Amino acid sequence: MTEDEQRPAEATLYDDPATADLSAKVAAAWADFDRALADALPKLPAGSTLDMTLDPTASGVGEAVYSVSVEGASDGLRANAVSNSLLPPEHRLSRKSVGELIALGWSPPGVLVAGDERFGLQLPVSDAPRMAKILSRTLREGYGTPHPAFLMYSVEPATTEPASPPLDASALPALGAARPVPAGETAAAPGVGPLDLANMSLPEKVTTVIAAMLNTTPDALPVDTEGDVGIRSGSAMVFVRVRDEPPLVDVFSPVLTDVKPNEQLYVKLSELTHRMPIGRLYFSGETVWASVPVFGRDFQATHLMLAVQVMTGLADELDDRLHGEFGGKRFFVDADRQAAQSSTEDDRTGMYL
Repeated sequence: MTEDEQRPAEATLYDDPATADLSAKVAAAWADFDRALADALPKLPAGSTLDMTLDPTASGVGEAVYSVSVEGASDGLRANAVSNSLLPPEHRLSRKSVGELIALGWSPPGVLVAGDERFGLQLPVSDAPRMAKILSRTLREGYGTPHPAFLMYSVEPATTEPASPPLDASALPALGAARPVPAGETAAAPGVGPLDLANMSLPEKVTTVIAAMLNTTPDALPVDTEGDVGIRSGSAMVFVRVRDEPPLVDVFSPVLTDVKPNEQLYVKLSELTHRMPIGRLYFSGETVWASVPVFGRDFQATHLMLAVQVMTGLADELDDRLHGEFGGKRFFVDADRQAAQSSTEDDRTGMYL
């Protein structure tokens, strides 16, 4: 059997170099955010504060507010980050996460400013690139922000008498895909920006949001004969399908094909489903599937963005882990041939499980 015959039929539809790998897109989005933040920090007016917050409506963290802030000053930059004393019990950071924040350079609460319940950090303006990296890693790794598009930011003026007029976040360089919140307004769906989804059909809303995530146009998205949008994530492929009755958006992935079922497989899938933040894993037609549904009625762009982000990371991790235990084929089987040539294999524990 030739290599092309070994490849699942669907994979050949997406081997075009134009097919977007969302993992690479996410990495590029964070790199853009880092550069923009490093450029913006020295431009903060003295006494003003830049606040960056993980959008709770998009990330499913309820009433928890994960945020960092930076105050501009002539003699340096002073930053703060939320700590466990300011978070609901169910959303507090683990001991390991707290240790990682300290390792990044944060001082424990109350060290830099007595009585302050936030982590603290102070650096000269010349170290703005370093501070930008620390803030970015805190938001991404410490607080679990999956993409800069899930961030909102605003600028508060200096607290002087008489009160300073509100500052508009647009006065600073745009922070990549993060959502600026103009003074006196609330945030809209992050990552979607000025797009008006209200007058679109559900399929149009879905393709518009996915195109915005991939920095392309809806017409350029790879769509198969069934109308499913395909998004590559490493060795996995994630599909997005719109269903009419009931209105539903299914974000799913054929994690492994040609799998022989056994009791251990069913037990494993049950355990992993229980540990997933959203969605489920199941076995059907010699294939292990992963699926995350999004309600089509009262459609929220941020819910779809979160589902796609979770699924792309999950599928690319799970196909590797399950392939090692149960065999079968990953969607892009080039990864299987590369793995066979490697003498060692990483034993990774991913962020989703």
